[in-house]
Amino acid sequence: MEKHYDVLVLGLGAMGAATVYQLAKAGVNVAGIDRHHPPHNLGSSHGDTRITRLSVGEGAQYVPIVRRSQAIWRELEDLSGEALFEQSGLLVLTSSADFDPADASDFTLRTIGLARTYGIEHEVLDAVQIRQRFPQFAQVRDNAIGYFEPEGGFVRPERCIAVQLQLAEQHGATLFKGETVTAIASDAQGVTVTTDQRTLRAGKLVISAGNWAGGLLGEPFDGLLSVYRQKLFWFELAHNAGLEGASPTFIFTHGRGDDCINYGFPALPGEGSLKIATAQYKVAGHPDTLARTVSAAEEREMYEQQVQGRIAGVTPRVVKSAVCAYTVTPDRHFIIDRHPALQHTLVVSACSGHGFKHSAALGEAFAQWCTRGTTDLDLSSFSLQRFKGNAS
Repeated sequence: MEKHYDVLVLGLGAMGAATVYQLAKAGVNVAGIDRHHPPHNLGSSHGDTRITRLSVGEGAQYVPIVRRSQAIWRELEDLSGEALFEQSGLLVLTSSADFDPADASDFTLRTIGLARTYGIEHEVLDAVQIRQRFPQFAQVRDNAIGYFEPEGGFVRPERCIAVQLQLAEQHGATLFKGETVTAIASDAQGVTVTTDQRTLRAGKLVISAGNWAGGLLGEPFDGLLSVYRQKLFWFELAHNAGLEGASPTFIFTHGRGDDCINYGFPALPGEGSLKIATAQYKVAGHPDTLARTVSAAEEREMYEQQVQGRIAGVTPRVVKSAVCAYTVTPDRHFIIDRHPALQHTLVVSACSGHGFKHSAALGEAFAQWCTRGTTDLDLSSFSLQRFKGNAS
């Protein structure tokens, strides 16, 4: 027999967990479906930490979203008693031989510009100030420039997902975990979702399937969404490095192109390591066949190309590593729009590698779309129409 709900949410990662929670909190009869058992390490929402910052260098359209998300993280902390959002401070810096202070595309300069436009508290640092305040970057070039945002930091993705799903269930949500969606259909009255275990019916559908979205959604999404394997490394702290409790979250540009940007997190007390990672958008794959472990050769390459001579206070030894996958659009921005063929259906993102910091507020917005058809946030820049005729 079909089970009936007001809303169904497919995918319970960053976006889906937030959406189910917000809908349940609003009293909506909602069910969520995930092919795995979130929080899990097979998608994009794991690895202990995710950067959050108010001045989002990817674009001005994200600033009000992340601002609201940070407020919701604090609300969730009060409700759950869990530590979710750590304001460690965020350092964005460029130290490159070819740095041009007039280059509008430089990520640090874009971040500074947005902070000035939106009145976000920050400091602009020169090379001397960077070296004095952050000794792990003592080797920056004399022309280096830095942006420090005291309200920036990181969130704990696994905890955030777990808390929101737990609260959603407390508010009456139904969660179907370990079920794979096999078919989706719609008609004038609503949507029908079939899994490998049951059939569900609802008035509205939100699809936030992440790495599996392209195959699930069909055209044009299967031509717009690419999945890229990403590697995360926790490097052992050097003896007496002095970084524990005294290092910020950071984004470090040391040349041109994705290969010359790395990011990392504070050396947290008791962990004895510093998490550092990069993002690659050259080799696409499929979420079901990605290599889920990091090789010794990849560890050496990461140290030699991204850490050595740039970040002090760590050894070449990797004490922990992980793999995640980003689902990315051609312009690396989100897709948030109605499905062109399925009625009553909202497609939520590809997060394009920078979605988690926005997910709490977006979940609230998607719940608003389901209940009233409009959202407090302006999501028009994420329309599918910008790719019309350009799927490849």
